Amino acid sequence: MTTALYTHPASLYHVTPPGHPEQVARIEAITKALADPAFDGLTRLSAPLAEDALLLHGHPQTYIDHIRASEPANGYLALDADTHMSAGSVEAALRAAGACAAAVELVMKGAASNAFCALRPPGHHAEVELPMGFCLFGTVALGAKHALETCGAERVAVIDFDVHHGNGTQALLWHEARSFFASSHQSPLWPGTGHPEERGAHGTIMNVPLPPDSSGQRMRAVYEGEILPAVLAFRPDLILVSAGFDAHRADPLASLNWETEDFAWLTHRICDVADEVCGGRVVSSLEGGYDLEALAESTAAHVAVLMERGG
Repeated sequence: MTTALYTHPASLYHVTPPGHPEQVARIEAITKALADPAFDGLTRLSAPLAEDALLLHGHPQTYIDHIRASEPANGYLALDADTHMSAGSVEAALRAAGACAAAVELVMKGAASNAFCALRPPGHHAEVELPMGFCLFGTVALGAKHALETCGAERVAVIDFDVHHGNGTQALLWHEARSFFASSHQSPLWPGTGHPEERGAHGTIMNVPLPPDSSGQRMRAVYEGEILPAVLAFRPDLILVSAGFDAHRADPLASLNWETEDFAWLTHRICDVADEVCGGRVVSSLEGGYDLEALAESTAAHVAVLMERGG
């Protein structure tokens, strides 16, 4: 089988104010990196629009309607100090959520070994009724719920290695006993959540904070000793990944010291767990990463491993 890559030009339509770190250039950098002949083996697919039925797995209709109504006809609208919308933002966010759900369907039915969704805006900070942290809809959490409600999965795990805690994913999955959410993230750091005692209504949330300036070696020890054994014990039918590449030492928004090879190592180890418990089924979706060169290199390394393991 193959690795599926979901993209869509709508990711370029979501325009943020000049100087904003979550910018169109992020997707342009990733697109250029994945245009290398080394990635010719990818199955390239167009991201569909998410329907309300998918969004309702995590957000009420009033919130969905509010986001749609907030989109400006021109210029920018600030939903908060960090989160902005432009005339193309709703479609971009719907394509991002739709891609994750479509990838889940594809991988669950065995039409691809694994998948990566290279779209923006990110999603893991969007709470049930609150956009924040550049995010409008809870893309990966919605994909997890879609797997459970529509695609026959009985248990799903989400691994979030973005440098910022996925507070939105945690909120959307807080009461879901069939999901396991594990997050490594720098602490202290915005948004200030993700403490170890935050365990969820059913004890299925694991937060492992990492101190500023810690290295990839510290990350490897945490995953080997804590996170991956917990995912193995949960025995999910599918692993979803919130793939944020802002723990890279070059990233301007945080201060962890991971290298590109650390992301490759972690992807291999996630695939090892997936091979053991769920037939290798992994769906990964882009979150953060704001140094363009580091983002492109780390994403390419991540996808290369998915291709190697899915071939």
